Amino acid sequence: MNLNIGNIGVYGFRHYEHLEQNKPITISVMRLNGTLEKYLTEVNREATEMLETLVRQYAKEEGVTEALKRMDQLGWVRQMNNIRNRAEEIVLNEIIYK
Repeated sequence: MNLNIGNIGVYGFRHYEHLEQNKPITISVMRLNGTLEKYLTEVNREATEMLETLVRQYAKEEGVTEALKRMDQLGWVRQMNNIRNRAEEIVLNEIIYK
């Protein structure tokens, strides 16, 4: 079965790679049942939503606002990259590599 990354998304694909390395029997069963692509699409949706929520929460807590973006674009980018990296680490540990 060829997986179309456009259908399952980046996080779905990362989770697929994790399963492929650590739980190949799970992938085989899901392929036989015809549920693999739907499952990976749902994992991608859940991970994306969690990432967006965490980024918004952290930005609000740390005062990273549109006003800051207008005053100090480089500082805003630096802080948002830091926030996004921390949020993605949580998503990877709690959803993708679980």
